[in-house]
Amino acid sequence: MKATMKDVAKLAKVGVGSVSRYINDIPVKETTRKKIEEAIKELDYTPDIYARGLKTNKTNTIALILPTIWHPFFSEFAYHVEAELEKRNYKLYLCNSDGKPEKENEYIQMVKQNKVDGIIGITYSDIEQYIFSSLPFVSIDRYFVEDVIYVTSDNAEGGRMAVRELEKRGAKHLAYIGGYQEIPNETKNRRKYFEIEANSREIPYKVLDLLEPITDMQGQVERFLENEPTIDGIFTITDMAALDIVHALEKLGRKVPEDVQVIGFDGLKMTRETNFIVSTIAQPVADMATTAVNLILQVIDGKEVQRRTVLPVSFQEGHTTKKL
Repeated sequence: MKATMKDVAKLAKVGVGSVSRYINDIPVKETTRKKIEEAIKELDYTPDIYARGLKTNKTNTIALILPTIWHPFFSEFAYHVEAELEKRNYKLYLCNSDGKPEKENEYIQMVKQNKVDGIIGITYSDIEQYIFSSLPFVSIDRYFVEDVIYVTSDNAEGGRMAVRELEKRGAKHLAYIGGYQEIPNETKNRRKYFEIEANSREIPYKVLDLLEPITDMQGQVERFLENEPTIDGIFTITDMAALDIVHALEKLGRKVPEDVQVIGFDGLKMTRETNFIVSTIAQPVADMATTAVNLILQVIDGKEVQRRTVLPVSFQEGHTTKKL
């Protein structure tokens, strides 16, 4: 039978209240602490975290909402969030929402019911009605009508950087290819500032920007590129989109990077040891995760934090651009 708090108190010859205070990180006498720790070790006692949460209004758990675990960026982000939470003695609930607002709202309700302490969310669903400024919620990339805290990489600089890197490598006719959602989010700055930078440098460019969910991405890209034979440098919304574009170019008989250079956005690798899957504007995924965890834990503790955090991006060379 599992040991209880009363068993610990009996073996340690202290009151149940002293054991409760120790478990809830409330200071007790040094002699009492040692007795309790020895009893916990001997009985192999594990506190009931959920019951503890009912008393302290803290469960030491955070929910992470992701659109899907199949996208490598989201999986990597989840890895770093869990690793950072583990350092802080927190556990993670993972919500693979598949873009379903009702599923995401279930996790929001868990905060209200004290089943989790807060939420970190990457969401492109219509959940505006469920979000309020006092909710312990840290968003990634997306901002809301309510004054919600969010963390983002520097998408604007990423768009500018892609133009500069393509130009340095000799590209003269550029294109932006991507997809977008109707909800407001920072990723739209990738296209916006790509265009601003190209215009400022007087570099001609074309745009193919498709409303998500996108059907037949590769087919649409092929038709677009067939009609634009002069394009020799492409910036895409993500690294995964860049792979689709590389395949489309191959079908059209255009070599990458000799004929057309391609830069993605995210900084994806298949493993830590391998190279980037394409030349890319890399997001600082680990820093984004660490920042999000720091912010949500500060919010849970009632501290004031800045509402918008922007982290720097960097260009990382892969096999889809020419070497300088």
